[in-house]
Amino acid sequence: MSPKRLLAVLFAVFSGAVLAGPMAYVPNEKTATLSIIDTATDQRVGDFPVGERPRGIASGAGQVYLTDGKTGSLLVVDGASGKLLKTVKVGDSPEGVSLSADGTRLAVAVEDDNSVVLLAAPQGKELARIKVQGKNPEHAVFSPDGRWLYVSAEEAEQVDVVDVKARKQVASIAVGKRPRGIGFLPDGSRAYVASEMAGKVYAIDVAERRVIAEITAGQYPNGIAVHPDGKRIFVSNGRDPSVMAIDVASNAVVATVEVGKRPWNMAITPDGAKLYVANGRSGTVSVIDTASFKKLSDIEVGELPWGVSIR
Repeated sequence: MSPKRLLAVLFAVFSGAVLAGPMAYVPNEKTATLSIIDTATDQRVGDFPVGERPRGIASGAGQVYLTDGKTGSLLVVDGASGKLLKTVKVGDSPEGVSLSADGTRLAVAVEDDNSVVLLAAPQGKELARIKVQGKNPEHAVFSPDGRWLYVSAEEAEQVDVVDVKARKQVASIAVGKRPRGIGFLPDGSRAYVASEMAGKVYAIDVAERRVIAEITAGQYPNGIAVHPDGKRIFVSNGRDPSVMAIDVASNAVVATVEVGKRPWNMAITPDGAKLYVANGRSGTVSVIDTASFKKLSDIEVGELPWGVSIR
């Protein structure tokens, strides 16, 4: 794709002027690119270079936020042009980034610093650096009301709870070894955490800060995605490789869908119709119909896709 055509595609993607959307954004670690997929057609409509090792991703209000694992930075991409707007140093080996529901705060998990960096959005101004108990934190996810951050870490057997207003860790909730992906129900009443080495997903009562269910998943569960209606949770199993659907009412696995190699982080379209999972070793994104639990397609992207963000 020529630079001129790429710029036109990016403008259409971010402005919503031409493409049907919503758009799915996929950071590819090894090729250092961002792939863009039109979820209406499930066609990859473009790629552009970004950073040196893009990993974590969040998007909203015309901005795309990516962590760069090699440069220790948060990359802020301007929605109107697709150009890099700002580079913010956050610390060595940042991974997951999340955006609060109201779009005013960002949280970046910084592995080498054992901390979460809280920033203002969309400016990327650092507000606080919050130490957590877990070593090599991977995800820091806002609760729907923005009051809490749940933090997972590679060297941990707990989820650390950060009070966003107080800007400090206030609790830990014991789960299985090496917690990974985290997702909250839309009403904020529960959180679901995938623990890779335990092979389980843990359902947590947010108000009581305790585990209320342990759900056996596949081998090396890691990514979590929550359906917008709050009735289903999806977990990716990195070694199987598959995605499982969990019924919230019963906390039981109701379906298993085979996908590409090393499925990792995922996202669901706003209408809840389709799930997109990044397959790190396949260099693809698998698309799953969330009603029938059928895989619809595999979309080629770059090398080592880390995850997906949809808006």
